[in-house]
Amino acid sequence: MKPFTYERASSPAEAAAAVANHPGAKFIAGGTNLLDLMKLQIEAPTHLVDVNRLALDKIEATPDGGLRIGALVRNTDLAADPRVRRDHAVLARALLAGASGQLRNKATTAGNLLQRTRCPYFYDTDQACNKRQPGSGCTAMGGVTRQHAVIGTSQQCIASHPSDMAVALRVLDAVVETVRADGARRVIPIAEFHRLPGETPHIETVLARDELVTAVSLPKPVGGTHVYRKVRDRASYAFALVSVAAIVQRDGSGRVALGGVAPKPWRVEAAEAAMPRGAQAVMAQLLAGARPTENNTFKVLLAERTLAAALTQARAMA
Repeated sequence: MKPFTYERASSPAEAAAAVANHPGAKFIAGGTNLLDLMKLQIEAPTHLVDVNRLALDKIEATPDGGLRIGALVRNTDLAADPRVRRDHAVLARALLAGASGQLRNKATTAGNLLQRTRCPYFYDTDQACNKRQPGSGCTAMGGVTRQHAVIGTSQQCIASHPSDMAVALRVLDAVVETVRADGARRVIPIAEFHRLPGETPHIETVLARDELVTAVSLPKPVGGTHVYRKVRDRASYAFALVSVAAIVQRDGSGRVALGGVAPKPWRVEAAEAAMPRGAQAVMAQLLAGARPTENNTFKVLLAERTLAAALTQARAMA
């Protein structure tokens, strides 16, 4: 790990200003991803701004009947909140499907959204990776790609996004609230928050360098039956090969988002009109244009079967 300096911020604006004033600075909260990356020298911030003392750890009702989740709410607390379990159950289920209990006790809402890919070529500093070192190439192309994305990729990167929570937030139409050093605030729809790799896979979100996530807001509950199904190589502490977040209404309509198949949580709203006709009809649109590799072609069929299982589960739960 390379040397760095450290400070604790006392307000969101102060934290954003500290990052703006220190080239190479990073925010740190739970540190469950950043510290690992620093130990491997994939991330080498020169200055860390600790945001743990900011008053961003509350879950509050909003006037429109939704919830505002502070950026520092720990994953364990969010999954256990009675309002989340009752009205946004897909989020609670996605959180409990991710990581271990120890990590969920430390990991924060904002950090979960911002975690970086678990592509093994990204983690291996002896391999070329455009996400880690822009312009160096992508060893994953032609490598072992079982875990990689099948849609939304580019010639520069085929890594998949690792978050379970973000998939649930996508199906719930969450919005992300931020603040910058100059006090400017933004509200960013979750659909626009993560970027596809294109020619710049190292730029993973629309955030500016000094932009601090302060909260994630959920709209009023949409009702229906909430299901999160995650298929992985082992039963715990593993990232998704394919995951499905689905909200199914009594008439068969609903919403669906996928994890494990793209560089960001994957949802195509136009495909959801086909939900009453079943998983195959949905997937024909949801994964239209998929470009799997030889190693991960199975993900296309696996996604369809996982959605079919989710729809069957939703009917049984209803």
